[in-house]
Amino acid sequence: MKYPVTADGRYFVHQQRLWRCTNPSLSEQERQQYVCELMKARRDVKSAKASGDEDAMQIARNAVNAAKIKLGERGPTWWDDDTDHNRQLVRNTPYADWWETH
Repeated sequence: MKYPVTADGRYFVHQQRLWRCTNPSLSEQERQQYVCELMKARRDVKSAKASGDEDAMQIARNAVNAAKIKLGERGPTWWDDDTDHNRQLVRNTPYADWWETH
């Protein structure tokens, strides 16, 4: 499924919310490595949920967050300013007019 991406390439829209895109300056090798780390961490979250192991759950969630930061989807912005509209409803952001045309 393809999600609409803002003209500046910072966000894609899913269920009316803006979500940060992966940092485009990452090499394909870096991006793939971090995606693999993210997928492993998500599998670990699933496993921890199934086992009820709260310590493992916290470790796995921290690993998910770390991978998302490496990808540029969380943490400091990968663009020139620190304005971030991640997870906000698109209609409540400067991208509202753009969204109305999609």
